[in-house]
Amino acid sequence: MAETSGLPLPGPFLDFLEANGLNPAIYTASNSIPRYIRLKPGSESLTEEIEAEMQCKLERVGWLPGFYSLPPQIQIASSQAYKEGKMYGVDAASGAAVLALDVSVGDHVLDLCAAPGAKLCMILDLLGDSGSVTGVDVASHRLAACRTMIQKYGIGDRCRLFVSDGTKFSLIPVKGCWDSTSFQQVNQNWGGDDVFKEWTSRRPWKERKRKAKTRKSSSLKVVAESDHLPELIFYGRNSGVVGLTKSELHQSPPDSEVSSNGYDKVLVDAECTHDGSIRHVQKFEQWGWETLNQRVLNAERTDNLTTLQLNLLRNGFRLLKVGGSLVYSTCSLTVCQNEEVIMRFLAENASAELLEIDAARDWPCRSGSIPKTLRFDPVVSKTSGLFVAKFTKLSP
Repeated sequence: MAETSGLPLPGPFLDFLEANGLNPAIYTASNSIPRYIRLKPGSESLTEEIEAEMQCKLERVGWLPGFYSLPPQIQIASSQAYKEGKMYGVDAASGAAVLALDVSVGDHVLDLCAAPGAKLCMILDLLGDSGSVTGVDVASHRLAACRTMIQKYGIGDRCRLFVSDGTKFSLIPVKGCWDSTSFQQVNQNWGGDDVFKEWTSRRPWKERKRKAKTRKSSSLKVVAESDHLPELIFYGRNSGVVGLTKSELHQSPPDSEVSSNGYDKVLVDAECTHDGSIRHVQKFEQWGWETLNQRVLNAERTDNLTTLQLNLLRNGFRLLKVGGSLVYSTCSLTVCQNEEVIMRFLAENASAELLEIDAARDWPCRSGSIPKTLRFDPVVSKTSGLFVAKFTKLSP
């Protein structure tokens, strides 16, 4: 077993790195990668107060607005600013993926793999009091953590969250918002149980009973996947949900309508082997290196992941309006989960075109093996590893 700056790397993992053209020296940077935070808009004046409490200097990240770096050993969870929802931890490379979307005022944005939620929060921050964000994730417990996060930071007014398979999710944004008079009228219409009223964390007794019955029924029989509608677990006042009926919410429009009424921006931060995340690889010291074979090195798992990644990209692009932008990213550094997925996708989609990421001219990253794609890594970027590609949808 080779040892790299205190992190022992087993032979099979070194073989994996060599097969993917990755330099093991990437993992020597594990102790020199800063911890990154993003301050909520309006909290920039608190930097000195935060520095005094955490007893360290906040270094502004010049190429990424609103981001600061801290020494890697600093823990932010116990700080007052974190508890009060004035800052959150997010790697700078992940922030770059969101910035690549070039979110504009009024955009309707889809985050197709939203958990654990830091990128979702950043998108909501960038939108402010306009547009909407739809967050989707297949893992209900992870999406519940997203819900907790956006409530903590008080930014969920224009957000809705669905537990759903991102490869099959088919709902387009609801455009428009409600004034206070409309809310009063809807919330007073207690006779219409099928109409979404203002969201509350405490569900009505009838709904709780129906949920319990559904869970019991599901445990007794297998329901076809196609029968499962996306489960709405949160919606803000101006997310477009209030006043809709459940049937209106779950309408799936034809592709012809999606072309003009789909999402302006889509983020597909796809599930991957996480081999680009140094902190994730470090966890295998505690988990046992034998689990690395199952989670990272297993060829069957990788094949399944690349199929999932391609299907997520396909569906995200399907829900994108003509002229909109989609960003695909993974925290893997392997070619098979990045460039090869991109090439397969481009080969089957004549309306897809790779875009230059204009903001990246000042970013500390390098080009992927496909022009216009980007790679962040601990050595070059002083961030976690991340691959980023940006597409637009052309008219048919």
